[in-house]
Amino acid sequence: MRRVGTVSKTAQGLAVVRSAGDSHPDIGTPVVDESLSTVGRVVDVFGPVDRPYLAISPADGVRLTDLLGSKLYAR
Repeated sequence: MRRVGTVSKTAQGLAVVRSAGDSHPDIGTPVVDESLSTVGRVVDVFGPVDRPYLAISPADGVRLTDLLGSKLYAR
């Protein structure tokens, strides 16, 4: 597992995460929180190459407001 980043905001039904570095998970990668619960999947990578943003589509039953400020990890 590797750290993806921290949820900074939500927009249009997605959680927006600033990548922890220049390497990022591929689109479709499952994402988990610190308790290893699946919270969603990467659906888009955008922004600057050195620290891109990731758009995370939430899993069923996951509320986006609960994810704000959460550290997320790629499975």
